[in-house]
Amino acid sequence: MTYQSVKGTKDILPEESPRWQAVENLVREVMELFAYREIRTPIFEETAVFVRSIGEDTDIVGKEMYTFTDKGGTSLTLRPEMTAPVIRAYLQHSLGTGGGVQKLYYMGPMFRQERPQAGRLRQFHQYGAECIGSSSPACDAEIIALAAHVYDRLDIPYVLKINSVGNERCRPRYREALRDFLTRVSERLTGESRRRMHTNPLRVLDSKVPEDIEATAEAPRMLDYLCDECREHFEAVRSHLENLDIPARVEPRLVRGLDYYTKTAFEFASPDLGAQDALGGGGRYDRLVEEFGGDSTPAVGFAAGFERLFIALERRGSRFSGHRLSVYLVGLDEPSRRLCLREALTLRRMGVSADCDFQQRSLKSQMREANKRGAAYTVIIGSEERERGVVTVKDMTTGMQETMELSLFRARFTGEDGGAKPRRD
Repeated sequence: MTYQSVKGTKDILPEESPRWQAVENLVREVMELFAYREIRTPIFEETAVFVRSIGEDTDIVGKEMYTFTDKGGTSLTLRPEMTAPVIRAYLQHSLGTGGGVQKLYYMGPMFRQERPQAGRLRQFHQYGAECIGSSSPACDAEIIALAAHVYDRLDIPYVLKINSVGNERCRPRYREALRDFLTRVSERLTGESRRRMHTNPLRVLDSKVPEDIEATAEAPRMLDYLCDECREHFEAVRSHLENLDIPARVEPRLVRGLDYYTKTAFEFASPDLGAQDALGGGGRYDRLVEEFGGDSTPAVGFAAGFERLFIALERRGSRFSGHRLSVYLVGLDEPSRRLCLREALTLRRMGVSADCDFQQRSLKSQMREANKRGAAYTVIIGSEERERGVVTVKDMTTGMQETMELSLFRARFTGEDGGAKPRRD
């Protein structure tokens, strides 16, 4: 029997892993620049964690969650997103004790049983951040700046879309106005949107179906129904973004896909991704901590997909390939191969990535392997080199080949060569 990976999942093979590691390291570096600390939660939670936070009438809860019952009869769900688990952990471990703002970030796999397509798998990978404990619009702007900084570092162009989805005071009035409008155009809506107009009309605006988009082109705007508090908050966020030199486009239809958002909603779109152009997004969720049983605690966050990010990089022809092997050691006989193995370990102890041949291949085959692996240097050791106490070093970028003492070659990586000139063949 031949086994295959499950539909909607993907193996990340060794030749791909360096790119993933490099981008993950860059994300960690940016998070730490913004003073965020990493949090890691289990990949599954009690199902109620997601039903309560995301909303029962969302596609995620209604159609896409991987839910199962364990041997103890508890309903568990593989995490489809990370904000709810982070808030659960925030409350469980009393991270807010003592006041102040908690700035947390994460990365890892998520799970949704949706139709697989480019950049959208059933097991996909996200990174994101949550700023918990401040209602300041400056926090909204900073977390948008954090998300933008990752794309800037990777040279990925984007369009930032922002909107306000109001709060519990002004949203009900807008919801009724939107429902009245949708009733008038209901015959032009899809069956799913006709159902949603009664349960959660804002969800209709989130539809990506062309018929729904056309039918709701003249729908009332949430921005026209904002209370004074939400309007002032939204204008303050826009002012902060302008101060940070981050251009943003107001998008009145932007509501995001989760029920817990209040006030600010934002999304980054890439012109390189086609119809499914979202790179990531987020928003403010000032009532979620309270809904989980905690004190009233404002918060704002975002999440972005690694798979979408890699597609954007590839379509721009990016050579962002991550870590490169520093040294490949080539042994021409058995004593030389033993010396290569010992020297590889010595270099590794110095913090230099090194590898050598384990298949007793010819010089030509080993050099081909060094080139394939992207080694910066190839060190060649044979009987003549051993007798003279030297090694032959080839710079794989320039093609220059030199002969030098092994200790001098090691010193290249520590800056202790004292300017010594190697002998040239």
